[in-house]
Amino acid sequence: MAGGSAPNPNPSSGGRSNVRIVVAGDRGTGKSSLIVTAAAETFPTNVPPILPPTKLPNDYYPDRVPITIIDTSSRLEDRGTLAEELRRADAVVLTYGCDQPATLDRLSTFWLPELRRLEVKVPVIVVGCKLDLREDHQQVSLEQVMSPIMQEFREIETCIECSAFKLIQIPEVFYYAQKAVLHPTAPLFDQETQTLKPRCVRALKRIFILCDLDRDGALSDAELNDFQVKCFNAPLQPSEIEGVKRVVQEKLPEGVNMNGLTLTGFLFLHALFIEKGRLETTWTVLRKFGYDNDIKLRDDLIPPIKHAPDQSVELTSDAVEFLKGIFCLYDIDGDGALRPSDLDDLFSTAPESPWSEPPYKDAAQKTALGGLSLDGFLSEWALMTLLDPAGTMANLIYIGYAGDPSSAIRITRKRRVDRKKQQSDRTVLQCFVFGPKKAGKSSLLNSFLGRPFSDSYTPTTDERYAVNVVDQPGVRKTLVLREIPEEGVKKLLSNKESLAVCDIAVFIHDSSDEASWKKATELLVDVASHGEATGYEVPCLIVSAKDDMDPYPMAIQDSTRVSQDMGIEAPIPISTKLDDFDNVFRRIVSAAEHPHLSIPETEAGRSRKQYNRLVNRSLMFVSVGAAVAIVGLAAYRVYAARKNSSS
Repeated sequence: MAGGSAPNPNPSSGGRSNVRIVVAGDRGTGKSSLIVTAAAETFPTNVPPILPPTKLPNDYYPDRVPITIIDTSSRLEDRGTLAEELRRADAVVLTYGCDQPATLDRLSTFWLPELRRLEVKVPVIVVGCKLDLREDHQQVSLEQVMSPIMQEFREIETCIECSAFKLIQIPEVFYYAQKAVLHPTAPLFDQETQTLKPRCVRALKRIFILCDLDRDGALSDAELNDFQVKCFNAPLQPSEIEGVKRVVQEKLPEGVNMNGLTLTGFLFLHALFIEKGRLETTWTVLRKFGYDNDIKLRDDLIPPIKHAPDQSVELTSDAVEFLKGIFCLYDIDGDGALRPSDLDDLFSTAPESPWSEPPYKDAAQKTALGGLSLDGFLSEWALMTLLDPAGTMANLIYIGYAGDPSSAIRITRKRRVDRKKQQSDRTVLQCFVFGPKKAGKSSLLNSFLGRPFSDSYTPTTDERYAVNVVDQPGVRKTLVLREIPEEGVKKLLSNKESLAVCDIAVFIHDSSDEASWKKATELLVDVASHGEATGYEVPCLIVSAKDDMDPYPMAIQDSTRVSQDMGIEAPIPISTKLDDFDNVFRRIVSAAEHPHLSIPETEAGRSRKQYNRLVNRSLMFVSVGAAVAIVGLAAYRVYAARKNSSS
């Protein structure tokens, strides 16, 4: 894999159709002369103060991507325009005069800090112009001058000196600028540690595994040649393959074994290319395998997912079987669980582990040693598919799913259809958990994940998820509990479609506290009213928590009244402290499976239904009356016609 052994591989441009380069710097440093000379390939006799946008044709450089060069003014009154142009830049060329040392100092005292102030986060090329005018006594190593500046300002990609008058290194200036945009260093390489960045390593590891067809942990000569043809459209000669392996083996003995080039050697080669400035080689490889500039799979490789608000997304049986196989593959010690190190290994070919941050972190039940059982593993995937189906498809591809990504997911039927059929066909059910502070919402989620009860209270400020498998007679369902903090209810209900994704809502209260019951009832009415107003009604259950404590005096009467008035079940008593749950999770799933039942009705909703019935009845009477009138009129016309004919 020499990268340059083939004729110019003409690597992909990363989807870019144009590169916009803005040239800035102090007055008199040669900005306009640099631009004109690059475009005309000759030094101009007269140069206007500010040039209009200048285009270099797409065949000017090997990548065949057109360049637009923007000249700028350094005058104080033009600062606003300058800032606007810099913010629109793909790359910035900062100029100083080789004959004016003060303009070099201004790079670190003004220009580079100004770019940071404007939050211009693009590659910077520092260019010393008028090289022919520098005095002999000013001769100094460019590396020596620029090294401390580049240490402070890591955004500087390259430094170069040129002369427009003598035509020295003019094309190179914009070549480096274009290259910094099309083949950026920052995503691939850490200049400080001189190592490949983690995301780059992960992508190259996935590419290596895809190319290691015989799965022996090394790229054979034939596999190396196939890789070269795929990426660079030309084969490697046997002598070239031996040369590549020899270079690796001399520097890194473990980079080559009896079967061929190892992963360590493969990574070493790419680090070597980058250190030698041949970033286009690594970028060509990454782009051939579908990666974008963020070293993630391109968006167009993930099929779009379109579904109605009240439809959800689940894994198909094919995807589940694939994941079961992956689980067994990474359960090296065969203990039926994937430990954190196993999961890190599993996702080592993805940009990062998808479950290291909320909402997925700690959302599934863990084993005593902190691992995930098969149920916990599949539950995490079910949660990710529900919340981020595109993320699921991408991660399936990263870990080796070879089928069509769209075959891994299914879109459920609309919840309104489920209600008409009086049965849900979903395997993953989402339950919103509402309740006032200290009602026991978090304790319910913790108990669902098998975590021990704790007397200490920690308020939940953000939404939180818990996911697990619930065994029903003859079937297994995955239940997702979504805890909604009391303060978050108003924001949630401000969205018309917020309940569309909800299969069932649970309202939990502290059975020993009357204020807690009243607040939970208010929340129930708010949610029920929202469902009635938007058409996204959901089944609701009331959970009476802390059943180990004495209930407040009117608890039974109040709960009976509310349950009967709203047409839902009586509260389910539970005690997380005593580990007494009264089959609450099965009852939640059962209620969600029958979406036509347990739907609360508010007083306003009941009145609205009565009004609609009256209106419909009135319309029916009007329709019947109109029909009678029409029949009567028709009979009269027949009678009149007969009378006329007889006379």
